[in-house]
Amino acid sequence: MTRALVLNGPNLGRLGSREPDVYGAASFDDLVTSVEKWCADLGLQGEVRQTDDESELVGWLHEAVDTRTHVVLNPAAFTHYSYAVRDAAAQVTSAGLVLVEVHLTNPYAREAFRHTSVVGAVATGTVAGFGFDSYRLALLAVAARV
Repeated sequence: MTRALVLNGPNLGRLGSREPDVYGAASFDDLVTSVEKWCADLGLQGEVRQTDDESELVGWLHEAVDTRTHVVLNPAAFTHYSYAVRDAAAQVTSAGLVLVEVHLTNPYAREAFRHTSVVGAVATGTVAGFGFDSYRLALLAVAARV
């Protein structure tokens, strides 16, 4: 069975309580439940993780390369400035694996500093602005490419 790591960066563990007018009222646990169902429906073995720690996220991307695991990545705030996350993401795609960058909201419809993604240029593709469905669409992309 094809594996997919669904990795989430800082503050995403606060879904449901953090700016619900922007990110919605559903919790991170709700996201995990949804992702697990979508993975099962697509025949993917999915694992959802979240961290506020940049080095942990980099380590998980290295793990994906070492274990030949595809990635759905919401780098959150690291999207805009973390060259460490960008370089680790580049290793995933350079290894011939799929890496889809996801965002709950549309960064281009928000503050100007959110318009730049250092990860996007090394990702297989990006899905943004569809709330939890951004993850579903990203998993569909993974399943279609493997």
